[in-house]
Amino acid sequence: MTRPVVVGLDGSKESLAAADWAAREALRRGLPLRLVHAWEGLPDDGTDADLPEIRAPQYLARRVLRGALDVLNERYPGLYIAAEQVRRQPGPALLAEAENAELLVIGSQGTGSVGGFMSGSVAMATVAHVDRPVVLVRAGETATDEHLPDGSGKASADTPYRDVMVAVDIGAPCDDVLDLAFRAAELRRAPLRVTYAWHVPLTRGVPGVAERTRIREEAERSLQGLLAPWRAKYPGVFVRENLHEGRAAHVLVRAAGGAGLLVLGRRRRRTAVGSHTGPVAHALLHHVARPVVLVPHD
Repeated sequence: MTRPVVVGLDGSKESLAAADWAAREALRRGLPLRLVHAWEGLPDDGTDADLPEIRAPQYLARRVLRGALDVLNERYPGLYIAAEQVRRQPGPALLAEAENAELLVIGSQGTGSVGGFMSGSVAMATVAHVDRPVVLVRAGETATDEHLPDGSGKASADTPYRDVMVAVDIGAPCDDVLDLAFRAAELRRAPLRVTYAWHVPLTRGVPGVAERTRIREEAERSLQGLLAPWRAKYPGVFVRENLHEGRAAHVLVRAAGGAGLLVLGRRRRRTAVGSHTGPVAHALLHHVARPVVLVPHD
């Protein structure tokens, strides 16, 4: 079964940017796009449908979905797009839609909370429990932002794509993370920037130069071993290995400069409550302007 790229819409500038990014990604992947607008206020068939307090917001909801559909159909005529209003709260609607999605795309305010389709702690709790990759897109993101500037420094959609950056943790499962990152780089014919943050454990005290060199060389060997099968699987992807000393949250924010897409893993949550997505994801969502892909892993 072909999984669509699914995007949550509510008419905000964040969700509209997410829809446009999702349309481009669906075209790159040869997949259909599904637009979803969730609103619990939709009436049951024939039930109180003529009440003014129902008709006005219902009309607005339909206009949001129809407006986005018209724009995307005109902008991307070769893309198959479906659109649906769902009578459900946004959080549960996203979780249900994600089950059959290749990617779930939503708008991000970039302040540690998610805007557009949802907002605040409810949003991050939903993102933390989605079992498929989730892409968070800021308002204002356009096709030219994915590409390098042209020779005169102007934005262009005809230049090569910017790097895809993936954050790896050598000590954690990351097959799904690397597979998505290599695939994204392959689709864009872009370099893949693999970034790993290493540091000396505090229990060792203050290390000397020789000890720090040894730890870095060990990290380099581990990273090369981790990437070897993925280089073989994706021989056309040019890989840059970047190792930086420091805590991951700080290192990755600095290292993300110039990238067009960031990919990182997040541990699956088995509890039904809570919105914690981890300090690294929180830092990237807070400080990085480009789209961020969160890939769940055990």
